[in-house]
Amino acid sequence: MARLGQTYGLTDVQREILGTVRDFVDKEILPVATELEHRDEYPAQIVDGLKELGLFGLMIPEEYGGLGESLLTYALCVEELSRGWMSVSGIVNTHFIVAYMLKQHGTAEQRDAFLPRMAAGEVRGAFSMSEPGLGSDVSAITSKAVRDGDEYVLTGQKMWLTNGGTSSLVAVLVRSDEGHPEGTAPYKSMTTFLVEKEPGFGEVKPGLTIPGKIEKMGYKGVDTTEMIMDGLRVPADRVLGGTTGRGFYQMMDGVEVGRVNVAARGCGVAQRAFELGISYAQQRRTFGKQIAHHQAVQFKLAEMATKVEAAHAMMVNAARKKDSGERNDLEAGMAKYLASEYCKEVVEDAFRIHGGYGFSKEYEIERLYREAPMLLIGEGTAEIQKMIIGRRLLEEYRIQG
Repeated sequence: MARLGQTYGLTDVQREILGTVRDFVDKEILPVATELEHRDEYPAQIVDGLKELGLFGLMIPEEYGGLGESLLTYALCVEELSRGWMSVSGIVNTHFIVAYMLKQHGTAEQRDAFLPRMAAGEVRGAFSMSEPGLGSDVSAITSKAVRDGDEYVLTGQKMWLTNGGTSSLVAVLVRSDEGHPEGTAPYKSMTTFLVEKEPGFGEVKPGLTIPGKIEKMGYKGVDTTEMIMDGLRVPADRVLGGTTGRGFYQMMDGVEVGRVNVAARGCGVAQRAFELGISYAQQRRTFGKQIAHHQAVQFKLAEMATKVEAAHAMMVNAARKKDSGERNDLEAGMAKYLASEYCKEVVEDAFRIHGGYGFSKEYEIERLYREAPMLLIGEGTAEIQKMIIGRRLLEEYRIQG
């Protein structure tokens, strides 16, 4: 049948990759996603399948063993994965952000050390900005790095690490006042460190503890954790890019990629919710006919489909803008904002179409109803996106004179 969210102008290679991922989702993810989610079980077998498909190296250049594909290809793959189970897309998202930051900002030695192993899926990435008292105010970071000879000593508590337990490489943002006199803007005294660790929980490295998984309403399966650094020693050559004070800008570059990813997730979850809603509407009968033939339900389906199409178009536009080498914070902010809001609305309409059965864990829409809210806050809340959008619009439309 015809599907919403078609993307025109793709190459044969892109279509082949997406077709392979779509088949994998239909055969390997959708049949088991709800069961694994209810058990909050890490999808090890699915992750092994993604590794075999080469998806962990999708955006990593060919010279490092990756596929060298574009952000658009990556976003469309994330959309397909999220249609199957959003948690699976979370497993690859933070990995991709760290790989992207290494590709864009890492030293030659850092790229050689990590990218080939990341492309093979042997090293899994996570990144860490947030802290328990931080929220959206990145300037309030209190975690610190202090120089000690050829090492830095890191101290502080980080929060909301996706893949915190299963990852073996964490890009962590902390304050580093070395070379930055008192009074320097907070954003200019932050540094990204590449921290290698053992996967797992507890003390995974001297001075580094991953306490355990945070229990969540949805977005289960993937591990979300805290990270406690207490005298963690990191070699000076693991400063991303080799120079302190650039961490905030490196992280923001990565977050732009992450916002396109969240938009793609919203598109995928909304696509699945629409599929469930329109399918159920043709199975359920009331007052002598399918509920799909009631005008009120048809109006809902029309609104849902339009939102799916609009969100997909904005997500594709943001990805293509980034791929062109242009600044895309405006487009990424708009896409993330619209796709996450529309996803919530489409999922809720599908939930309403299911009636009382939507409240039952037997039906897939119940899982989607708990997953969608995460997109409203992931990679920046709606309010943060509006601030970014508003400021950029004022730059673009500034009155001269």
